This record gives sequence, structure tokens and C-alpha cells, in this order.
Amino acid sequence: MPEPLSLTGKRITPRSDVLIRELHGESVLLDLQTESYFGLDEVGTRMWEALTAQPDFEAACSELLEAYDVEPGRLREDLVQFVEELAQAGLVDVGDV
Repeated sequence: MPEPLSLTGKRITPRSDVLIRELHGESVLLDLQTESYFGLDEVGTRMWEALTAQPDFEAACSELLEAYDVEPGRLREDLVQFVEELAQAGLVDVGDV
């Protein structure tokens, strides 16, 4: 099993060729290069918003911990997995702050 992505001190940035459209709390991300799309439910949309609006991964975790009744370790694990999926799909860049 591969090591989880280390996101401490990292900023998550949408790629410039990715469009996002929100409708009724859910979102669709469209990669203009590959013409593939990625659907997000309400929680995924909230995670996307926190990750892309906050200055770093830790700030996004803090924002989401205030919004949801979830154990910090579970939230962090789910958020790391979410970022890994987005990065593998080519929808975000993960870089140093």
C-alpha cells in the first residue's frame, strides 16, 4: 500500500485548465485538456471550496473541522484521500506554501 501524500505545508491549487460549475450544492469539475469530468457531492464540494480557498492544507482542515462533527484524524485521512484523487485526475496542483 503506497504511503499517503504528505500535505503539511502544502497549498492545493486548481489547475488553470479545470472549470468548476456548482448547482444545488453539488459540483462538476471539467478538465478541458482531457475533456473528462469529476462529480462532487455536497461534502466533496465543501472540501473543494475549503482546499482551494485556504492558504494551506492545515487551514482547510481547521475550516472543515468547524463545519462538521467529525474526528480530526478521520477528517484528515478523508481529505488526504480526496486530494490524492484530485491530483491523480490532474485537477489540482499540490505545491509548497
